[in-house]
Amino acid sequence: MVGLTLYEVLWRNLPLRLSRVVLARHARNKRLADALDQWSFTSLQKSPGARAYYDEFRSRQKTHRKAVRQVANRWVGILHACLERGCLYDEEMAWPKSENIAA
Repeated sequence: MVGLTLYEVLWRNLPLRLSRVVLARHARNKRLADALDQWSFTSLQKSPGARAYYDEFRSRQKTHRKAVRQVANRWVGILHACLERGCLYDEEMAWPKSENIAA
């Protein structure tokens, strides 16, 4: 590969680069991820807002894992807002009924 331009090197390796797929991030706090997963999964039974959020993602043909992960992400946002504002959790405020969920 001596004497090749950067473009030529990249072009030769293009099929190799296109075949790589990142499925999950491995550099993470596994205990935190497990806790968030458990929290979001169990919240589906007690929180109507979390259940509606989960069902919305499932209706869009998302897998169970992806939908639970989205619920966990939403819970982290809700927890952050409560801590930042110094307010208590309110189901009606956290999960508004007329919400448009972004894809």
